Amino acid sequence: MATTKTDPKLSVAASSSKKSQTYEGLTREQLIEAYRIMYTSRRIDDREILLKRQQKIFFQMSGAGHEAIGVAAGMALRPGYDWFYPYYRDRALCLALGAKPLDMFLQAVGAADDPSSGGRQMPSHWGYKRLNIVTQSSPTGSQILQAVGCAEAGRYFAQRPGAAEIPPTSNSPDYRQFKDVTFQGDEVSYVSLGDGTTSEGEFWEAMNATALSKLPVIFCVQDNGYAISVPVEIQTAGGSISRLVSGFPNFHFEEIDGTDPVASSAAFQRAVKYCREGHGPAFVHAHVIRPYSHSLSDDERLYRPDSERERDAARDPVSRTQMFLLREGILDEKGINELEKKVDEELQVAVDLALAALPPAPETVLQYVYSPDLDPASAAFDTQPVVGPDSADGKKPVAKTMADLITGTLRDEMKHDERIVIFGEDVADCSREEYLKRKLVKGKGGVFKLTFGLQNEFGPDRVFNSPLAEAAIVGRATGMATRGLKPVVEIQFFDYIWPAMMQIRDELSVIRWRSNNAFSCPVVIRVAIGGYLTGGAIYHSQCGESVFTHIPGLRVVFPSNALDAAGLLRTAIRCDDPVLFLEHKRLYRETFGRAPYPGPDYMIPFGKAKIVHPGTDLTVITYGAVVPRALQAAQKLEREHGVKVELIDLRCLNPFDWETIAASVGKTNRALVAYEDTLSWGYGAEIAARIADKLFDHLDAPVRRVAAADTFVAYQPILEDAILPQANDLFRAMKELAEY
Repeated sequence: MATTKTDPKLSVAASSSKKSQTYEGLTREQLIEAYRIMYTSRRIDDREILLKRQQKIFFQMSGAGHEAIGVAAGMALRPGYDWFYPYYRDRALCLALGAKPLDMFLQAVGAADDPSSGGRQMPSHWGYKRLNIVTQSSPTGSQILQAVGCAEAGRYFAQRPGAAEIPPTSNSPDYRQFKDVTFQGDEVSYVSLGDGTTSEGEFWEAMNATALSKLPVIFCVQDNGYAISVPVEIQTAGGSISRLVSGFPNFHFEEIDGTDPVASSAAFQRAVKYCREGHGPAFVHAHVIRPYSHSLSDDERLYRPDSERERDAARDPVSRTQMFLLREGILDEKGINELEKKVDEELQVAVDLALAALPPAPETVLQYVYSPDLDPASAAFDTQPVVGPDSADGKKPVAKTMADLITGTLRDEMKHDERIVIFGEDVADCSREEYLKRKLVKGKGGVFKLTFGLQNEFGPDRVFNSPLAEAAIVGRATGMATRGLKPVVEIQFFDYIWPAMMQIRDELSVIRWRSNNAFSCPVVIRVAIGGYLTGGAIYHSQCGESVFTHIPGLRVVFPSNALDAAGLLRTAIRCDDPVLFLEHKRLYRETFGRAPYPGPDYMIPFGKAKIVHPGTDLTVITYGAVVPRALQAAQKLEREHGVKVELIDLRCLNPFDWETIAASVGKTNRALVAYEDTLSWGYGAEIAARIADKLFDHLDAPVRRVAAADTFVAYQPILEDAILPQANDLFRAMKELAEY
């Protein structure tokens, strides 16, 4: 661990010749360029503020006061080589890396040609693919875990360069055809954040994960003393984030005056060197100022007195750097004026072009919600099972459980695709590898043992345990997938997915859309879900799939049997969209739905329902563990009353198969929707509403629903049975609807 602190004054390193003098390694020409970028950044802020007041743009977020640290980072790192996860104050960084003022004004007006998002994101939400500046969002700190995953992916590709290759074109769909991978052996991932963001749990999860793996990540905390109106002593115990993080191992630490470009440059040069040499991560704590309000929606005069604001103004990095150039004779007053005049003229041209730029067309709003290149609902994913004998004597193949077929599919896909990595809590065989090598333990492979043996077969860099941190699992996976890996991660129980909700809802699902297809992250999240467990209780038995089907950009799959689980999981892995793959715990080893392994290329298209039981009198639409219960009820109804139920297993919830539903209801004229989640506001309510809306003329009876009671799943089996929909509940509802 290395720690460096600098005094809060503009640093000067003397040399013998004035003309050849350098300042902590910066030449006179570099200092002039640094000032040009800093001044440009400030003037863009000023022009945007004016445009907002003229109602020509719609929002403004300033980077004022942060210019020196941004320029220092941009000059120390390499655009298109290193990777960048900036935050909204990083205007100067982006300019230093090669973004153009016109790019920023195009974003401010929301133009179609805005290179960051095509008018989909507010200003100061940077994203430039050619520079490796990854699309940025608004939630505080959600980019940090992705920077960790980005660094992990860079290391993985450096160690396994063959994984970066795009496979030869074939008839089989494969997301890799649309995922070019670039990597460098000594690349660095940069992530920046404000001091307020260090209060977020994801910041600490990222620090921990980075320290554990000694990843080449630079954390740049730009501490302007405020998180909107909340001062640092209210945000951070002791008022110093540097003191709080100083115990993390393997880090290089810097605490500097971030308004001083010379000191900032020196600190970043040391941090970058430390990371490039493979020693581990770096933490740069830069004390900066915020001379303007948090944004134009904020008025800092309401909570900051003039005396405090005046103290900050005395440390303004733009004016300090200007005076430094004059004092050192690097530029005279005429040179300063000429530089600033040229910048102002260039910005006027950029503003005029941006104001004349066309807005995006309204009909484009649905573009890039999902991959435009690979449709997982297409016929390309419709393949047939290939089942061979399980033994040399040619006997009939053995029917296997859903758990067996999921494991077999994961194994075959890992053989097929070296980009696949599997991680999560408890998924490895054993993190202490010497125990496996010495055969002291058998290995775990997940609490349900679905990943058993995969670490042994494919190695600990492809199958590994993570810290118990669901947000970190999904956030790191998002960063990896942005770089071209295919993470297949596990959330141990659906009931514990909620810490990852920010990453799923505000990052994973929307990255492609908000970047206008510049970036994508086709992660697969496997989740054990559902009840009927006898003793699972509140925190191991819940459903809640409707929360996730409500998220544009996320595919949601929920198989009910072994064969479907295998085919849909392979589609999930090979497709180009993020997928939430829900695996019902009760079905893992049920007798119902067992099947022989269908071979290494078997796939089922998303959004293609299956008619489990054909009928003419009543349509029942369901999925998951309700399928076998509904089948039992339907068979009983036919035996006892002659009512023929058409039972539809949706299999995939987003997209779902409306055509099969509509055809069936048009034939039977009655519809019942059954689901395990709570009755009110559930997924089945949407299906019922669509049937009532679109198929009203075909209906001879009201659309009915059967679902769980509007409460939590209890521990006592008698209570659990009363809460969850049972076969008898389904039988009664089917009978009543048939008799209506």
